[in-house]
Amino acid sequence: MAKILPKGMELSHFAVLNQLANINAERTPAQLAKSFHVTRGAMTNTLAKLEIAGYIHIRPDWEDARRKLVALSSAGQEARNEALASVSPVISTLIEDLSTQKVKAILPALRDLRQQLEL
Repeated sequence: MAKILPKGMELSHFAVLNQLANINAERTPAQLAKSFHVTRGAMTNTLAKLEIAGYIHIRPDWEDARRKLVALSSAGQEARNEALASVSPVISTLIEDLSTQKVKAILPALRDLRQQLEL
């Protein structure tokens, strides 16, 4: 997967951009770290790279000055869409190789697993 992502984008970057695009809301770095089951330090590192690239905005939480909030930028949305476009053919090929019927059968379990991991 890393080879087909746009230049300079890592899988962790795509995952964060994709999640922010899907939820369409701000998240704290701690919430993102918990969601991806990584340390806060690892998430801070990923977010710093995304901010330098202009893909996210990080701002103070006006209600709690100790926290920061992360939001997807328009450049981040474009980068995510570009990455998704490059990944989609690979996913389509995997679905064809496994058969659509097998993929449809496993999707509910994968959705449940994702929801449990996000808690």
